[in-house]
Amino acid sequence: MNKKLKPDWAGEDLLSQFVNLLIQTEPIYKVMKHQARRVLIKTAEKNGVPWRQNYEQLEKSRIQQNLAAVTNPQITYPKYYQVPFHAYSEGNLCWQAAFEAPSATYSMALRVWKNEPLSWEVAHNRLRGSFHDVLGIYGPKQVKDILDIGCSVGISTLALHRYYQKKQNHPVRTVGLDLSPYMLAVAKTLDTKNEISQWLHALAENTKLPDNSFDLITLQFVTHELPHEPSRAIFKEAFRLVRPGGVIAIVDNNPKSKVIQNLPPVLFTLMKSTEPWSDEYYTFNIEEELQEVGFEAPLTLESDPRHRTIVTNKGG
Repeated sequence: MNKKLKPDWAGEDLLSQFVNLLIQTEPIYKVMKHQARRVLIKTAEKNGVPWRQNYEQLEKSRIQQNLAAVTNPQITYPKYYQVPFHAYSEGNLCWQAAFEAPSATYSMALRVWKNEPLSWEVAHNRLRGSFHDVLGIYGPKQVKDILDIGCSVGISTLALHRYYQKKQNHPVRTVGLDLSPYMLAVAKTLDTKNEISQWLHALAENTKLPDNSFDLITLQFVTHELPHEPSRAIFKEAFRLVRPGGVIAIVDNNPKSKVIQNLPPVLFTLMKSTEPWSDEYYTFNIEEELQEVGFEAPLTLESDPRHRTIVTNKGG
């Protein structure tokens, strides 16, 4: 693994400051945002992900009528969640983001093994499987209750639920939690067999769920979208929610990954233009913060060329 702790284009490095200056220049930012979307959609469709078809199918499904049913009217959205990201002016609080999320999720794995001739289906299953493999070894031995924080449209949640349903001889109760009711409306629609016990619209920092109610809590590709303070608050909340002996598992971009550190300038500039909290994420010591809230010393593994999985448990 690379000895550098983070990419040069993140944090306070001169290269990072220059890229940030470009992003803060409105005309340049608009071009970057547009180009970032083009690259994402082109990569997806080139590799067989039917981006426009998936969007149109969801748009025509009358899914908008389900928004009220999944919305918690008591939610007050924090400021960090209302900034533009992923090339959407409204962030995740819009139908466009929700309707494009499945295709964006499916195509994400194509960047991991871009030099291998993998279909998007194989790449996606391999990406999920690499996380599940770590859980199979270092996760809880028995899992009855799972919470997937930042579940988006539920693809990660369903894959995780099915993994444990297949692995164990008893039923598993799984809850998917997200702050976007638009994402949850899509998740509920994609959950065609009602496999997930609850799609919960709530703040991950203050879920209002009971103490010690989960054996496993996951954050899958979520923490890079958060500033430091919300991440700390979520870790603290996870410690409250997980049972003694239970596990929290985080999979996300690996700051030490050679692939990420050596991204071409065009790509890391485009990426930072759609990920407003990149600098905070790549300079955030997740392992240290998990221990600060009470978890045991974490284990960090390079689960694929771009990502790391961090696993730790609550003593007891």
